[in-house]
Amino acid sequence: MSQRKLKLVSAAVAVVVSNMSNAQAPVQSVDARAMSIVDRLTLDEQLSLLRGLFPAFQRKDLPADALISAGYVPGIERVGMPSLRESDAGLGVANLLNMRPNDGATALPSGLSTASTWDPALAFQGGAMIGSEARAKGFNVLLAGGANLVRDPRNGRNFEYAGEDPLLSGVIVGNAIAGIQSNHILSTIKHFAVNNQETGRNVLSAKISEDAMRESDLLAFQIAIETGKPAAVMCGYNKVNGVYACENDFLINQVLKGDWKYPGWVQSDWGAVHSSAPAALAGLDHQSGYILDPKPFFGPLLKEAVANGQVPAQRIRDMSFRIVRSVVATGLLDHPVAPTAQPIDYSANAAVSGRTAAAGMVLLRNEKDILPITDQVKSIAVIGAHADIGVLSGGGSSQVRPVGGPALEIKPAGAVAAFSRITYFPSSPLKALVQRFPAAKITYISGDDIDAATDLAKGSELAIVFADQWTAESEDVPTLNLPGKQNELIQAVASANKKTVVVLETGGPVLMPWIDSVPAILEAWYPGSEGGKAIAGVLAGDVDASGRLPVTFPKSEAQLPRPTIPGLAAKTNSKGETTYGLTAGLKSFDVDYDIEGSDVGYRWFEREKIKPLFPFGFGLSYTRFTYGRPTLGGEDGLTLTFSVKNVGRRTGIDTPQVYVAVPNREGKTVSRLAGWARVALEPGESRVVKVRLEPRVLANLDKELHKWVIKGGRYQVSLSRSSASPLSQVTLGLKPLTMSP
Repeated sequence: MSQRKLKLVSAAVAVVVSNMSNAQAPVQSVDARAMSIVDRLTLDEQLSLLRGLFPAFQRKDLPADALISAGYVPGIERVGMPSLRESDAGLGVANLLNMRPNDGATALPSGLSTASTWDPALAFQGGAMIGSEARAKGFNVLLAGGANLVRDPRNGRNFEYAGEDPLLSGVIVGNAIAGIQSNHILSTIKHFAVNNQETGRNVLSAKISEDAMRESDLLAFQIAIETGKPAAVMCGYNKVNGVYACENDFLINQVLKGDWKYPGWVQSDWGAVHSSAPAALAGLDHQSGYILDPKPFFGPLLKEAVANGQVPAQRIRDMSFRIVRSVVATGLLDHPVAPTAQPIDYSANAAVSGRTAAAGMVLLRNEKDILPITDQVKSIAVIGAHADIGVLSGGGSSQVRPVGGPALEIKPAGAVAAFSRITYFPSSPLKALVQRFPAAKITYISGDDIDAATDLAKGSELAIVFADQWTAESEDVPTLNLPGKQNELIQAVASANKKTVVVLETGGPVLMPWIDSVPAILEAWYPGSEGGKAIAGVLAGDVDASGRLPVTFPKSEAQLPRPTIPGLAAKTNSKGETTYGLTAGLKSFDVDYDIEGSDVGYRWFEREKIKPLFPFGFGLSYTRFTYGRPTLGGEDGLTLTFSVKNVGRRTGIDTPQVYVAVPNREGKTVSRLAGWARVALEPGESRVVKVRLEPRVLANLDKELHKWVIKGGRYQVSLSRSSASPLSQVTLGLKPLTMSP
């Protein structure tokens, strides 16, 4: 064992981090309480905490208090340690494989939708809502907190995450986690780390330098962990620089538990463990859903490793301590979850989802002020995407079964995963529009017959085409084009009616070959349980179009760092045998993230001088805002102060963004988001806004010094409407500075 590992093993139980929990007690008393419990545990009891069941697949002889769900860890009654009942819950309390057919839940809009609000308070409220439902249903651990960056817009799980920027992602995800844990239950953060595509996710190796990783993917996790203080970190399936994430000493021992002093536990994703002693020594604390792994590595095999000296008994003590500590720190020990289901106010919870969905919708185009729709419109054609019955949701383990059941469920042909279902929530945009505009003639047509859709559009004053793109865990989309004949449908309708609005329900960016023909485009993402009402409200202008993009929309895949998804075109070898895929044991391959390094998303486009379709941070409003001249000040000189005024005729919400041009190692200067504000203003109202710049965004990681380093000099700070729309600049003078990583 390395000296570094020995040091971490011996010191881990004494780790103290300020403000780790939402509990009222001081941190030291949290440690002391947890230690008093662990001191009373036998080795076998400690080991029992380090492995979890997968009740959905292990239904025989389950303990009486287990729920059919993603995970279960038996409690230890004699010391007051509760059983841990885990549910997938990135966007709501998920119902894995529809094992509980009558158990509906409220679905938040997608993670990208919440990120599009740029509103930490809304992220917290959404987390608090799903946390309250989880507690009422009997769960006390939510497998939530997706903090992976959008490095590739074709990633099937992007809809679960919070965009391409580490600061925005970290703040939004951290607040969602804090909201969940405000219910005195536990949340994870996942998937640690550099888990950025689904193709070959079990076998690929993310190739990336330490400095680039710390300035991008790891920074997002670091900020989210500081903000939300999650009880557990879930490591991913993939390898990072040739080593599986769940037995990666650098990621877990050196960065997470060493540099960041993280006191919680590290648990595997389901089926992501490959060893006993190596994984335990590398920092993994818990094997989740062990039935999906080749062996129960953290069962008798781990006990044997302790007996023969491969793993110190102190390491087992540390592993169990971390789990117990999080149970204490979150308040679960003092506020146990009721043994029976509790009432849930689904109406109030749906309202939380609806507010978030509306705030996250991004108005991408609005030529000649086609939107908002006025009450004078006499006829509206509504076309496509099952808008008559509901709104689309993303697939996979985060899938929520809506209250009352789905409006439509389709098993996709050739689906990779058993849980893949194209699911529409029963919140109909058509019905919401009919209710909102009772005097208008509103007619729906599916769009399957393009000629019929064109005829309807010709005879209507306004045409609204709903277009969707289903994405899901376990598979990436091969192209950013809308599936089927939706591009042809949009082009035909737009040619027939000059007042055409396109509403997109997508898991991420899509291409728009018809953009010059369509005067109005609204990105609605996957809008959740109240999506239909939220769409109608934004189209009608009952709320401002206030969302801002958390991802860049490219003009084509050729603009991306990797125009083709690595592994996508190599699923079979010359013998016709599968080589890349989801199953463990298949051929590994590298994904080179050093191409863009830390310049993810908009930074890549700026560095390479590429103009995207829509830049990061972009979004239109139904009113207009002006900014006063910005000034820098504050105790450390890192606070930008400026005024924002609503000079339009409608109430609106603006999101002024602050970018700093930072030189990288190659001497190129690339703008980085350093802060933002979200401001709601009445017509004519103005407000003074202060935005403090995040110091780590101004720095680069020096591997030799093992420090964040800000080079002395003059930096250009831009007050902007998007990453590509600076309005005014001010110069920031900085002295050389080093900070701990």
